[in-house]
Amino acid sequence: MISEGSCGTEDSIADHPDFDAGSDAEALYDAMKGFGSDKEAILELIASRSNAQRQEIRAAYKSQFGKDLIDDLKYELTGKFERLIVGLMRPPAYHDAKEIKDGAGTDEKCLIEILASRTNEQIHNLVAAYKDAYDRDLEEDVIGDTSGHFKKMLVVLLQGTREEDDVVSEDLVEQDAQDLYDAGEAQWGTDEAKFIMLLGNRSVTHLQLVFDEYQKIAEKSIEDSIKSELSGDFETLMLAVGLYQCIVIFPICLQGLGTADNTLIRIMVCRSEIDMLDIRECFRLRYEKSLYNMIQDDTSGDYKRTLLKLCGGDDDDAQALRKAMKGFGTDEDTIIDIVANRSNAQRQEIRQTFKSLLGRDLMADLKSELSKNLERLILGLMMSPAEFDAKMMKKAMEGAGTDEHALIEILVTRNNQEIQEMCSAYQNAYKKSLEDAIASETSGHFKRILISLAQGTREEDPADMARALEDAQVSELADACNADSGDLEDRFMSILCTRSFPHLRRVFQEFVRCSNKDIEQIIKKEMSGDIKNAMFAIVRSVKNQPSYFADRLYKAMKGLGTDDRALIRIMVSRSEIDLFNIRKEFKETHDASLHEFIQGDTSGDYRKILLILCGGED
Repeated sequence: MISEGSCGTEDSIADHPDFDAGSDAEALYDAMKGFGSDKEAILELIASRSNAQRQEIRAAYKSQFGKDLIDDLKYELTGKFERLIVGLMRPPAYHDAKEIKDGAGTDEKCLIEILASRTNEQIHNLVAAYKDAYDRDLEEDVIGDTSGHFKKMLVVLLQGTREEDDVVSEDLVEQDAQDLYDAGEAQWGTDEAKFIMLLGNRSVTHLQLVFDEYQKIAEKSIEDSIKSELSGDFETLMLAVGLYQCIVIFPICLQGLGTADNTLIRIMVCRSEIDMLDIRECFRLRYEKSLYNMIQDDTSGDYKRTLLKLCGGDDDDAQALRKAMKGFGTDEDTIIDIVANRSNAQRQEIRQTFKSLLGRDLMADLKSELSKNLERLILGLMMSPAEFDAKMMKKAMEGAGTDEHALIEILVTRNNQEIQEMCSAYQNAYKKSLEDAIASETSGHFKRILISLAQGTREEDPADMARALEDAQVSELADACNADSGDLEDRFMSILCTRSFPHLRRVFQEFVRCSNKDIEQIIKKEMSGDIKNAMFAIVRSVKNQPSYFADRLYKAMKGLGTDDRALIRIMVSRSEIDLFNIRKEFKETHDASLHEFIQGDTSGDYRKILLILCGGED
């Protein structure tokens, strides 16, 4: 049935968190200045931003450097990689307009794919963009380049007046199905006008019901009827309208035919923020091979890497994980290879695919097949960052005693968004607010410090922060050093728990200049216990967060025994953020590599996956 193409809408590319258009523009400029260009930096940045964010980057680039970003990318890049990156940088409507203009008169499949799969709003935007970019009327150009029933259906689609997807005329479903049958299978010849009227104007949701009813009347699918009643480009167009997905085009562009790269690029660019995950699932069901693997086999270089990033992941990973856990025994090597070599975003997709494809909970299966530290590490990697942090906070507060160092480490080193997402995940998982949990497990000034940090409201360092505020806080810190213990802790908390890290960095530097003392010396001398540890952790993180984590890792592995919970927590949470810098600080501070410490302090599959996460020996 054609209805298999009517999947939901899930995308592989979304807005990037902590987005800063100015910083991204500067990063792209740096990647292209001098001799040669850093293609890795370009593809990683552009392929991980949404189109709306890319437009902000383009505007910031022009504002900061007085140059057009697309022009610079065209100059620095070449071939299919250049076409793909530049396509990603255009607004969707202008990208569609250019695709149609470039294929005018020669690429009917481009017209079919675009006009059959766009919403009314997207069609209207396309028509306007075409007029703006080329000062031509799209409908007139289509009429001039096509003919017959194919032309008539394209013109109908160009009006952008199809009923919206939530419109279903239930009283017309049976009649429309009968009309389609009467227009084709029930007579000699075909009433193409009836097919055009119904498929060109009814909503997709309505048509799916019609197609189901049609199968009952005709005892064959509408897809088979279209193939037998229509022909040529008109047949392909009507099939595409019925499918309402790009999967009908994919086999053509993934058979090693060089000229089909334009089609592949167009589909990957235009669907990555709309329904790429659904297309992947439909592709696998229809062609019995994952889109990811098809791209991997048929493309190469930076072009392939960008396409795979847009694709978002490999459906085969879910199948491979199931196979590794099926039957007698467990294939730990396969599990480690997949989990350790995927990004967290890809692991979340694997979890989702495992559920939808196999009807099973991947986390539950992993938990039943693995044990001890390997199980804890693999499960930690498979969680979203917020889920993992919430679980680590829960573990730090349950049972006999509280792991104050873990509470401090997590709350001190996460940004506002990460803390807020963690609080939400904690509430969802344990039906209790994180703040209430902290309040019940800690006390005094230490409790107040942790609750303050758990609000996730630290200042974001506005660029125009008044210098007077810095000076006032330097003075306040200096005065606090002469206050009694309770007042000193209050004053330090009011500043260290609320100000941004860049701001605090400047305050600490100014404090040294004014008082000839380092803030760490004051904390060590005037505070004690958990309060000292919390304040010290904040200062260390402000000054050099990778160094702080390197020290935490060293303490987890030095001496007799290993603090595996701390080791797992840091390796999981920092593996995609700053583990490279942590490794560097570890080596400089402790005169031995993190790789060597892990090698000596752990064993078996647990050690194997830790070393993969570590990234190699320094």
